[in-house]
Amino acid sequence: MKVVAFNGSPRRNGNTSLLIKAVTDVLESRGIETETVQVGGQPVRGCLACYKCFENKDRHCAQDKDLVNDCIDRMLAADGIVLGSPTYFSCMTPEIKALIDRAGMVSRANDMMFRRKVGAAVVVARRAGAVHTFDSINHFFTIGEMIIPGASYWNVGFGRNKGEVENDAEALATMKSLGENMAWLLEKIAA
Repeated sequence: MKVVAFNGSPRRNGNTSLLIKAVTDVLESRGIETETVQVGGQPVRGCLACYKCFENKDRHCAQDKDLVNDCIDRMLAADGIVLGSPTYFSCMTPEIKALIDRAGMVSRANDMMFRRKVGAAVVVARRAGAVHTFDSINHFFTIGEMIIPGASYWNVGFGRNKGEVENDAEALATMKSLGENMAWLLEKIAA
């Protein structure tokens, strides 16, 4: 089994990365392979609504000059997907939004190709807006007919400067719970 995580923060080793790692550490301890892909800070274009993916039906976006098709391939190869984002003005980063819009459209054009994969959102906020970001990312999973595991609380943590989220004990416990529940769910699906 494999889980691919996408870090939507432009800070490669910042708070979002730390929370994603808290989840992937648990998954790896359960024998599940993980990979984290840096999306934040990369040049990622939004969906053009060209509908070429519905014409081509090749499991790729017609825009092929950025990393989105590589991300889509990694999503297809994985059993689970984690999307992590800091909260920017009460929502996800533009890179994660572009990935969601384009991967989601390609999925719909190709018979809901992410159907029944396990999906989880991981969100960081300085102070507020995290629940909206969490909900928005989860909309990608639900409209794609994916399965979302629960955790001991919403999958959010708080911190502004790099490393501050490590002081949020509840967030770290939530990420551990999320990792455990995601591993359990993946194991049940694979059985």
